[in-house]
Amino acid sequence: MLKLTTRRISGAVAVAASAVLGTALATATPATADAAAAWAPADSATITPGVQMYTEGAQCTGNFVFTDGAGAVYVGYAAHCAGLGEATDTDGCQAASLPLGTRVTFNEGGSLVSEGTQLGAGTLAYSSWLTEKQLGTTDPNTCAYNDFALVKVDAADVAKVNPSIPFWGGPTGIDTDGTAAGDRVYSYGNSSLRGGLTVLSPKTGISLGDAAADGGWSHPLYTVTPGIPGDSGSAFVSADGKAIGTLSTLGLAPLPLSNNIGDLAKELAFAQQHSGISGLQLVNGTEPFSPIL
Repeated sequence: MLKLTTRRISGAVAVAASAVLGTALATATPATADAAAAWAPADSATITPGVQMYTEGAQCTGNFVFTDGAGAVYVGYAAHCAGLGEATDTDGCQAASLPLGTRVTFNEGGSLVSEGTQLGAGTLAYSSWLTEKQLGTTDPNTCAYNDFALVKVDAADVAKVNPSIPFWGGPTGIDTDGTAAGDRVYSYGNSSLRGGLTVLSPKTGISLGDAAADGGWSHPLYTVTPGIPGDSGSAFVSADGKAIGTLSTLGLAPLPLSNNIGDLAKELAFAQQHSGISGLQLVNGTEPFSPIL
């Protein structure tokens, strides 16, 4: 497995990396009228699922929006986006990570050597990797696939947030029964390695079926354009708009060019139990889900 985070690199290294990667490649808050009034309009919001997020040089993609009992707003991304190891370090129970409180920015128009225009900022408020190490977690599936973190949006930037997935709409809730081989899945995100080609941001794919050996923690899948570094954390939803999971790794074997997503229901339940964030829950989109390209 390879993590799908990009870090700023330059010169021949960046060119070589781009060439290799190009070939390798719970509960939810309903979007009621009252709740929707608190969010920025979907067509003008700048912090949404799919936004690019930078953490001390690492670039990832935001997945879903969450709130807590006190009304704070969070954007989820992959825990390894705050990791300090190599792309092959995928065991969250062993890998080193930046501490809670680390600053994270929301950006657009970034590249391998530039973070683009800052849209807002927040702080790392929860990391499954840090939590697993603190708890002394030993379950191999949890360590390998629970790759989920939360960034608390600065109060000054909350008015820029909308929980709807651009292009598709939703999410409409949380999927709790996994995926079967052939199930259609939907995602949105645009790593800087794609050179700003936003036409590639909406993605569709096919589930490869759930492996019983993973204990329901992971869902392998193929997408028309495979997830690449920078796409880490991207949201994936089912054919009815339910949140299935978050993009974590690129599979090299036994399913080359596949991607693996961590199961959101399990990731969120773990966070609700261990994060210390009271009332943590997914926020449904204000826009209806429409799976039509």
